[in-house]
Amino acid sequence: MAKCNELHTFGGFLRSSQVAVGLVSASLVCSALLLGCGGSAPPASPSAPNQLEASPSTSSTAPVVVPEVFSEEVFVGAGDIAKCGKGDAEATAKLLDRVPGTVFTLGDNVQDQGTAEEYEKCFEPTWGRHRSRMLPTVGNHDWYGSQGRPYFSYFGASAGPTGLGYYATTLGAWQIISLNTEIAAGAGSPQYEWLKAQMAASTAACTLVMWHRPLFTSGPNDPAAHMRDAWRLLQQRGAELVLSGHNHQYERFAPQDADGRPDPRGMRQFVVGTGGYPLYGRTRASANSEAFHSDAWGVLKLTLKSASYTWEFIPVAGQSFRDSGSGTCVVPPAS
Repeated sequence: MAKCNELHTFGGFLRSSQVAVGLVSASLVCSALLLGCGGSAPPASPSAPNQLEASPSTSSTAPVVVPEVFSEEVFVGAGDIAKCGKGDAEATAKLLDRVPGTVFTLGDNVQDQGTAEEYEKCFEPTWGRHRSRMLPTVGNHDWYGSQGRPYFSYFGASAGPTGLGYYATTLGAWQIISLNTEIAAGAGSPQYEWLKAQMAASTAACTLVMWHRPLFTSGPNDPAAHMRDAWRLLQQRGAELVLSGHNHQYERFAPQDADGRPDPRGMRQFVVGTGGYPLYGRTRASANSEAFHSDAWGVLKLTLKSASYTWEFIPVAGQSFRDSGSGTCVVPPAS
C-alpha cells in the first residue's frame, strides 16, 4: 500500500491518508526462433536474456506509469459557530458527530471578542470535540482577540503559521487553502503573493478555498471587495470552490468570475454562516444566487472526488431545508 501525504506548506504538520494504488505487473514473452528445417527452439525463460542478442543492449523498456488513485474525501463544516448562552452550536456539533471525514470552519468560531475564555467555554464543549480532525479559518471575531492570538493558540499547527491566518494542505485529489480576510489580500500584498506562488506550485487536480467574508452575498454584511484579486487569480489557476461565512445564512451561487458574471469556468461560492450563532435574513438580491435559506442551522457536507464533487446542506434536527448537487473540476488553461 502506498501513502498519499497531506502536507501543510508551512511545514511541521503532516496528515496522511491511505491511498489504494493498483499494482501493475508485466511479463515478457519471448517468441520462439525458427531454426533449421522446421525445427523450433524452446521459448526462453522470462528471466533469461533474448537469445538473438549477441551483445548487451543499451535499450531499456519504458517504465509503466501508474495513475495515482485517490479515495473520496468528506469535508464538512460551517462558520459563525459558538457564543455561550446564545444560538445552538451543540445542535450543529451533533451533526458532525455522525459525519466522518475532515471538519472545516469558516471563521467566527467564537463570538464576540475571540478570547481564550470563549474558546474554552463556548467552542470546546461543542465543536471542540472534533478539533483533532479540523481545518479552521479565521474570522473577524476571532481576529478581535489580539489579532487572533487565542485562535492560533487553540488550533495550533492546523491554523498555519502564528500571526498569518493563511495556509494550504491537501486532501485526497484536492488542494485546500484557507485565507485571511482580516488582512490585505490584493495584488502585491504578502498574502496574495503567497497564494500566487502556492497555486503555481500545486499539482492538485482540484482546489477549494476557504475565507470568512464572502465576495458575493445576499446578506446584510457588505461583500468583501478586497478579495476580488484573489478570486481572479484563483479562477485563472483553475480553482473550483470558495466557502465563506460572515453572513449568518446559507447561500449557494452559480459559477461566476470575479466581477460577478456567470462563467462555467468560474468558481462556485457557498456562504455557510449556519454553525450555531443566531441567523438573519436576506437584505439584497445578489446576482447568480441559486439557493438561499436563513431559517435553519446546519452544516455543508462536501464529497471531494478525483475530478468532481457533490454537496449537501444538512439541517439540524427538526428542520427540513435541504440543498444538494454536484459539479466537476475545472481544467486550468495552459500557461
